[in-house]
Amino acid sequence: MARAIVHMDLDTFFVSCERLTNSELSGIPLIIGGGDRGVVASCSYEARKFGVRSAMPIHMAMKLCPQAKIIKGDMELYSRLSHDVTQVIQEKAPIMEKASIDEFYLDITGMDKFHGSYKWTDELAQSVIKETGLPISFSLSVNKTVSKIATGEGKPKGNLEIPEGNVQSFLNPLSIQKIPMVGNVTFQLLSRIGVRKIQTLSEMPPEVLQQMIGKNGLDIWKKANGIDHTPVEPYTERKSISTEHTFSQDTIDIIMLKSILIGMVEKLAFQLRSEQWLTSTITVKIRYANFDTETKQCKIAYTSADHILTKNVMELFDKVYQRRMRLRLIGIRFSGLVRGTYQIDLFEDTEEMLSLYAAMDKMKSRYGFDAVMRCAGASFKPNNKDEILKRIK
Repeated sequence: MARAIVHMDLDTFFVSCERLTNSELSGIPLIIGGGDRGVVASCSYEARKFGVRSAMPIHMAMKLCPQAKIIKGDMELYSRLSHDVTQVIQEKAPIMEKASIDEFYLDITGMDKFHGSYKWTDELAQSVIKETGLPISFSLSVNKTVSKIATGEGKPKGNLEIPEGNVQSFLNPLSIQKIPMVGNVTFQLLSRIGVRKIQTLSEMPPEVLQQMIGKNGLDIWKKANGIDHTPVEPYTERKSISTEHTFSQDTIDIIMLKSILIGMVEKLAFQLRSEQWLTSTITVKIRYANFDTETKQCKIAYTSADHILTKNVMELFDKVYQRRMRLRLIGIRFSGLVRGTYQIDLFEDTEEMLSLYAAMDKMKSRYGFDAVMRCAGASFKPNNKDEILKRIK
């Protein structure tokens, strides 16, 4: 039996949320982002006509579309509305995976025995629109890759169904940039040898791609040939991510304690960005030598940026550590997590800050967390398993 995989994507999600709360924003060029030195988090189709795109520097977007209205963005609103959409889909779909704050995969294999799969999916999309007021696009095909590409091709006017027999003819004329995993570097590399269309890529020997690109070469070749066996993973919401550090000897060394806390924040923040989470609640925990345990907590705007999280952790530590007794344990927990495709706080950070985090995360992913760290957090030794207890719930 051919698989039936649906990809659903909320159209210009941040923009749609803002228009849902303020109808005066409808029909005008709209940019969601922050500050003159910030970047575009999302933009309306009216702004895209002028060449504005997500992750573009705000100053460049304003040169392209000076009449656009800029809104800072409200991640709490977006998270709440995303949760509403999730509930509508989850109540009806047999298997649902929430890939990001505005993106979903459904496995409805076998549904055509009872209902037309496309008809059922269209009715679900209409339910989302009716119950939440948010526009949503979808596509139906045999796997995640083809469905995701088809959703992008169908926006914003139509929803596509790509049957198994039509997969290759659908993919062939498209740019290789449509394939998930093909970023700008890979595109430029393949373009230099004349590979710009998916058909050309699909006809290449996979061994050649592996030599050129590395371990991802075979995966890209499979996607170009419409091959993707990745399952739809049932959605479960992670509640928190945390780490603790237990000292072999109780300590009152404030400088060392804060250095370790900075290192702990850096490690957890990197994991948040790697798994595309944002946190809204920080908790700092201390345990004195006599085993008395105290905690302090604060709410923040959704983020996964080290510098924002570190500032709040330091403030909480100063508030909770008042007795000036020796400590045997310190810990940090990030909770109130929401899924998001934006790895750091696009509403506050500058273009330079985004580039810095991207470069650091790339090095950490390739060479390990210890490859690059802030000097202030150097006392934290994440490889010392006897002293680190990491808990993910």
